[in-house]
Amino acid sequence: MKDSQNKQYQEEQALMNPPKKGRNKCVTCICIVLLLLLVLVIVCVILAFTLFKPKDPKTKVVSATLEGISPRLTFPAINIQLNVTLNLKIQVDNQNHASFKRADGTSLLMYKGVEVGDTDIYAGLIPAKGSTILPCRLTLQADKLASNVTGLLGDLMGGQLSLEAVTRIPGRVTFLGFIKKHIVAKSNCQFVFGFPDMEIKSQICKNKAKL
Repeated sequence: MKDSQNKQYQEEQALMNPPKKGRNKCVTCICIVLLLLLVLVIVCVILAFTLFKPKDPKTKVVSATLEGISPRLTFPAINIQLNVTLNLKIQVDNQNHASFKRADGTSLLMYKGVEVGDTDIYAGLIPAKGSTILPCRLTLQADKLASNVTGLLGDLMGGQLSLEAVTRIPGRVTFLGFIKKHIVAKSNCQFVFGFPDMEIKSQICKNKAKL
């Protein structure tokens, strides 16, 4: 009888106090899982600040030419005849590790802060780490210069005309199929061209992007 009770007592003690080896294995497994989770979090943070961090697309004007007829002035009745088109080729470089899906953009031709011409830039896709060249044809609309005839006369009599081309290209990059970042690439170029030779005398461009 005592032997039976002792045996039962030993079994109960064994159940209440499992072998240390089993507990050690369980603790080891938990530590490994926690370590793997920590490594995964660190990797995700690194990717978020490197590969998945959106980078500004770079824009630059690779070609600029003028075509048309040199501006003409007639007197005594002042009559200004303008037929000028500015042809631009704008290169957009996508620095991201994901494609840049650009929406419809616009390019404006400005004279002393007044819009005197515009054109649309159609939507498209720029692959990851790729680039594309966008043609941009801006025709100066003479009727929109009526508000600043005095300034225009002074420029033409001085033999040169200053124009500004402002280009805006919105779009977005998508990482892993669900991380989306919206980006707007902008380019601002100032041109000075002379006449009657109709040549570009100077060109200054500034590019930026808004996330």
